[in-house]
Amino acid sequence: MPKPRPRIVVHPLAPSGGRRVYVDAESLGVAFDVRDLLEFLRRAGLDPEDVRFDDPVIEWRGGGPDVRSIATD
Repeated sequence: MPKPRPRIVVHPLAPSGGRRVYVDAESLGVAFDVRDLLEFLRRAGLDPEDVRFDDPVIEWRGGGPDVRSIATD
């Protein structure tokens, strides 16, 4: 039986910068850019090559991937 997909929550941008990332209620840290977020998702068992930021497994709070709250450059 396949392992269930993790529940990922990306919190709003903090005043000090970055967005806290939780996987199944465990804090993985603060993502300051897309590379950080992809690394957290890799640690959660997702293949970064297959990650789509509009995937429903990711719950975006305070703006989704279309909001420039994690630097894309």
